[in-house]
Amino acid sequence: MKSTKITTFILTLFFTNNVVMAQDLYQHTTPIEPLVIQYGHDQQAINYFYGPMPKGWGNQAAAESPEQIQRLITLDKEYLQKLKDFPYAQLNTNGQVDYILLNRKVKFDMEGLQEQLKTYERLKIYVPFDQIIYDFEKLRRRGTTINGEEVAKSFQTAIKQVKEAAEKVKSVPTIPYKDVEFLKEVITSLNLRLTSAFDFYNEYDPMFTWWVPTPYKQLSEELTAYSKLIAEKSDWKVFNDGSNIGGAPIGKEAFNKQLQDEMIAYTTDDLLRLADQEFAWCEAELLKASQEMGFGKDWKAAQEKVKNTYVPEGRQPELILKLYNDAQEFIRKHDLMDIPSLADETWGMIMMTAERQLVNPFFTGGREISISYPTNTMTQEQKLMSMRGNNPYFSRGTVQHELNPGHHLQYFMNRRYKPYRERAFNTPFWTEGWTLYWELLMYEKGFAHTPEERIGMLFWRMHRCARIKFSIKFHLGDWTPQQCIDYLVDRVGFERANAHGEVKRSFEGSYGPLYQLAYLVGGLQMMSIKKEVVDSGKMTYKQFHDRVIKENYMPMEMLRAILTDQNLSPDHQTSWKFYQFKK
Repeated sequence: MKSTKITTFILTLFFTNNVVMAQDLYQHTTPIEPLVIQYGHDQQAINYFYGPMPKGWGNQAAAESPEQIQRLITLDKEYLQKLKDFPYAQLNTNGQVDYILLNRKVKFDMEGLQEQLKTYERLKIYVPFDQIIYDFEKLRRRGTTINGEEVAKSFQTAIKQVKEAAEKVKSVPTIPYKDVEFLKEVITSLNLRLTSAFDFYNEYDPMFTWWVPTPYKQLSEELTAYSKLIAEKSDWKVFNDGSNIGGAPIGKEAFNKQLQDEMIAYTTDDLLRLADQEFAWCEAELLKASQEMGFGKDWKAAQEKVKNTYVPEGRQPELILKLYNDAQEFIRKHDLMDIPSLADETWGMIMMTAERQLVNPFFTGGREISISYPTNTMTQEQKLMSMRGNNPYFSRGTVQHELNPGHHLQYFMNRRYKPYRERAFNTPFWTEGWTLYWELLMYEKGFAHTPEERIGMLFWRMHRCARIKFSIKFHLGDWTPQQCIDYLVDRVGFERANAHGEVKRSFEGSYGPLYQLAYLVGGLQMMSIKKEVVDSGKMTYKQFHDRVIKENYMPMEMLRAILTDQNLSPDHQTSWKFYQFKK
């Protein structure tokens, strides 16, 4: 009897330990992770082999060749079959999420490649010389012995074709901007492939070295000149509205498709309504703060007073540190999250260059906080705008956005928990949604004690409402960049130079059309999940925040599914409505 009890105890302990270990393991992986990682590395392997290889070591990023595209499409089909064959019913929610997201990613990648191939075929008339270079490069991959004289002749043929193509392009008034960007990438890729193969044989193959260097040099130069000529034909326009900002609106249909691709179950019309509703809430809050400051309903006058509280030149870094410490103390006091001590210790601080401040008028973050404040090369007007726009009250709400628990903590934790998700399922709605959520939460929790502090935090919240509105309005063709600038100045209270930098960054930078609206939309998504699992008592704040940051990148709808333990269909379609519109 005693032996039976001991055996039962041991088995119970063994089972319990295994359950705990399994639960702990799911902090780091799911059964789909190997496929996610293998897919990424298989893509890299194909791009390495079929792409240009530089002299010495490594590989070079370059536009894919048609052969390379076809090989990648074949890979995508193979992975779709692997997923189809996987026993989906055995997966828990976390595994289901990885399955769904990988399946979506592979399909999205394949769709993009197929479209890329169609575009290449349509624009092939501009690069009639491409096959000569592709054939030369293909021989190089396995070190095929080649005839240097024949290669030189083929290069002469290609030179002639480039010149003929250039003459035709000269007679073309304009080429659509997107086509120009595509062709520039193709021609650059061809030049890289040409150089890669040339470097392989040159100085090693005597007859190649005798015949080829001169025509190679000429062909490479002709390609460079041709790419420049193509660029000059672009119909990319700088808007004639006084802003001197360029951009290419994508239209309503494309915008709505991108929203669906990001698992946002709303349209542009819905999001404009959301932005207006949130903006109205901000204005109501501003009026309360303005009245407390003695400015009545003139919240802009109250905001002006706040702007003029800027610290003296050279003193912004110490302000940033103070604001950071204030935020961390508030988070600890309210038991919101345990920040790892090493993450708290190792964030960095740098000063932003004057050039970068032209498009980033406010500080940015990640591994470090990049502080935006006047430099000696700025005009007096620029210096004053920078100082006013980065005053202590405006900065109070966003230091933790850039550092902990914001972007720095993301950087820190994403490399320690499910790092494969950051690479495979990256989305701005998680990147900026998590950080903006902390602004919303801390305002809700009373981090802004005084009316001045509330005005500072509300500036940023209105800013994010405005980003939704001007991003959509611009891409629908309703507003020009100057109208976007005026909106930020008149309705949010931006300094004009800062508004110009914000709009220029949005439409001329590397951001996609959805990036700027992802801040508030992602933050509101996270707030909705918080209400569902924290406000209901199912989790504490610490449990919630610890779980979220360890799940790593994914659409918020999938995060919600994990936290609420949903059973998802393998062909899950986005449907989550996270926002309550007023009737």
